[in-house]
Amino acid sequence: MVNVLELLQQPTHSATPCASMVLQSGGMASAVCLFRPMAETDIPQVYAIDHEAFPAESLFRPYSSYGREMQNSMAHYVVGCVPSPRRTKEIHRSWLRRLLSDAPLHPKHAAMPRELLVGFAGFWIMLDEAHIIAIAVRKPHLRQGIGQGLLLSVIDMASKLRTRVVTLEVRESNIGAQQMYRKFGFEVVGKRPHYYSDNQEDAVLMSIEDLHSPEFQALFARQKSEVLHKECLAHPIEVCDDAFDDVPI
Repeated sequence: MVNVLELLQQPTHSATPCASMVLQSGGMASAVCLFRPMAETDIPQVYAIDHEAFPAESLFRPYSSYGREMQNSMAHYVVGCVPSPRRTKEIHRSWLRRLLSDAPLHPKHAAMPRELLVGFAGFWIMLDEAHIIAIAVRKPHLRQGIGQGLLLSVIDMASKLRTRVVTLEVRESNIGAQQMYRKFGFEVVGKRPHYYSDNQEDAVLMSIEDLHSPEFQALFARQKSEVLHKECLAHPIEVCDDAFDDVPI
């Protein structure tokens, strides 16, 4: 499919972020990007990110395919998200009003905080192999470490699912991505000629051969410690003040 990727676990609809926007400055806001399993409510934003990042493959991925993919027991997805501070405050105030009025604290259709998704990743499990099928980041948020956070999340999840090998394809011309993968323990193991349908470019096949080896575990622990925050993977990024304007409520 696409060059690189990381996907998260089966949808965990109760998953909630553990950090939020922390600082506002000028036209930009300093935020914490959290990485969590993808939920069905994320599909509209994931669809938009996927088609922005990989327009050449969009004809092969209709909107309905995303829902089916989340029901696939072999598929696992993760998203990078930034909670809306305004929406979070609104919900806290509404809960306070319900508390003071003896109303139920958890109504059946309680609103959840809006989140801006800035990236996603996915992988499929085949026997003892986790094959990364996609990693995508919104263009305004490239080069802020989000791709690395997604990759760490995927490797961490694959390890916990007891897979041994992680593989992916990357465009031969994408030297920057190949360097990132090497940083996280991937090695070149082959090539797939004319792999990409848009321009017939070759794909470089890279893999981690043993997730559970002491050498890799030591490397992964060092990489993970850089972005581990309050027991969830997080990374500071910058977002525009109006970034949440088009996020579904």
